[in-house]
Amino acid sequence: MENCSSMAELKQIQAQMMRKGLIFHVFPVSRIIAFCALSNYGDMNYARLIFDHISNPNVYIWNTMIRGYSRAKNPLMGLSIFRKMVRDGVEMDGRSFVFALKAFGLFSGFERVGQFIVGYVNCARQVFDDCPVKDVVTWTAMIDGYVQRDSPDEALRVFDLMVCGGETVPNEVTMITLLSACALKGDLDLGRRMHCYIEKYDVKYTLNLMNALLDMYVKCGCLMTARRIFEEMECRDVFSWTSMVNGFAKQGELDMARKYFDEMPVKNVVSWNAMIAGYSQNNKPEDALDLFQGMVKGGLVPIEEATLVPVLSACAQSGCLDLGQWIHHHYIHQKRIEFGVSVGNALIDMYAKCGRIDMAEELFHEMPKRDLVSWNSLIIGYADHGNANMALMLFERMKDQCIKPDHITFIGILSACSHAGLVAKGREHFAGMQHKFGLEPKAEHYACMIDLLGRVGLIGEAYDMIRKMPMEPDEAAWGALLNACRMHGYADLGKFAADKLIDLNPEDSGTYVLLANLCATEKRWGEVRNVRSMMRGKGIRKTPGHSFIEVDGDFHEFSAADDSHPRSKEIYKLLKDIFVITNLEEDVVCSNQSIDCLQREDYLFLNNG
Repeated sequence: MENCSSMAELKQIQAQMMRKGLIFHVFPVSRIIAFCALSNYGDMNYARLIFDHISNPNVYIWNTMIRGYSRAKNPLMGLSIFRKMVRDGVEMDGRSFVFALKAFGLFSGFERVGQFIVGYVNCARQVFDDCPVKDVVTWTAMIDGYVQRDSPDEALRVFDLMVCGGETVPNEVTMITLLSACALKGDLDLGRRMHCYIEKYDVKYTLNLMNALLDMYVKCGCLMTARRIFEEMECRDVFSWTSMVNGFAKQGELDMARKYFDEMPVKNVVSWNAMIAGYSQNNKPEDALDLFQGMVKGGLVPIEEATLVPVLSACAQSGCLDLGQWIHHHYIHQKRIEFGVSVGNALIDMYAKCGRIDMAEELFHEMPKRDLVSWNSLIIGYADHGNANMALMLFERMKDQCIKPDHITFIGILSACSHAGLVAKGREHFAGMQHKFGLEPKAEHYACMIDLLGRVGLIGEAYDMIRKMPMEPDEAAWGALLNACRMHGYADLGKFAADKLIDLNPEDSGTYVLLANLCATEKRWGEVRNVRSMMRGKGIRKTPGHSFIEVDGDFHEFSAADDSHPRSKEIYKLLKDIFVITNLEEDVVCSNQSIDCLQREDYLFLNNG
């Protein structure tokens, strides 16, 4: 066999082995497969033919087949042999996994070998630990496997073993993988340590490594260093630019994010997503929607979750029902994009916040798969629409299906009880959070209960609850109490609540307005003047009320005493006509009370035509 130099000679040797019965022994047949799979004169197809007729191949034969397919530039078949090895429960040795890793590296690129390990991580670690000789590819593959599995701590422990051994030096791919682990953890100190290792081991700064370094600093919130690295990069690609856009957008620095976005020489859909999400998550829905429409006009195809979820959130924030419905029809009904759970949840939230709770409900029942967010979105939608019974019924259905509620679920349930004045139900669910589900109530849940008790006039109980909160009461809690005092005329306690709110947020004009209204209701005119004087002294102006509507896809915003709209004279004339007709129908002369319903400036403007 050692002197065999062709397949013809091998087949003659095989015939002799068959005649003498040696072909049924594992060792001789393993030598035939080794020649076919690994020799320059071999034939991988013939090796497979023999392999398929072996009833119980040993680990050496399995390994030889994997290795042979990689050598024959057919790594996919090598991986197929490995998967069969796993399925059949064959006991591997240290080389099995190494050969499988290299096959995967040839098939998908060595920088992605960690994805292969994810599916076999327990088996992989056992084989990895038993492997007597590990090269940089083996170490990096194991590290990357843990990163891909969202186990950055394990990945970093493997790296520590690697550097402690002192025999293997990390390469570019190793460091990229480790920087991903640091970004996943959000651990800046660890990221800086990895940066030092790059310098220590003199790893070449390729574009991919620079991008990984940039991404790590961005995700760890260190934009100053990220910006310095970006400026020092001799070559940048779309990933480099998008990292900067994403970093500044997530920090709320939208002007800087937009500057980088506008300066990008080339943009892809991920770049657009980063900027759209930045606007949406920072309460700039109109900007998000404008950008999305620009993206669509540019011919880019949205990505299911990354694009549509922030766009639908912007529709929900701005009440842009028309665009939300168009997205639903164009991308989901016409099957341009897969209808995933995240998009379904965003659509439920959008329909509920845009006043179409019926559509939210219909969509919920149509969803092929639902998660906890789906249930929470509809429960909160029902609560916001004052439909407490439907919210509570859905909550019972949710429990019947063994879906465990979370803190957000109970915000919806307690809000529903508050809007409907269901005190007993509210108390029951508030107590059940901890007793039944092991959920410690948070400040938001206490605020809901204070609001519930206050709305029905149980002011004393509401105040007791705020005093007994295990955490410091926040603006929501004191605001709920102040509003309850305004509703039921508790001026002294209301003033106390207002003082607390002013301590927490002295710039919020709403607190002063609520307090002034409370004092006016109780005819405490001197205190009303004091509140107004306090506002003037602090330079605080009442935030004008505003609203906006959408007509044919265009937004129209209106503020109190505002005449900036190009058709404002027509609008005010129509308002005047409606106002006059209403008074004629009621046969009532315009009273001071009617004037108070509009701001004085508006009323004068109406009468001046």
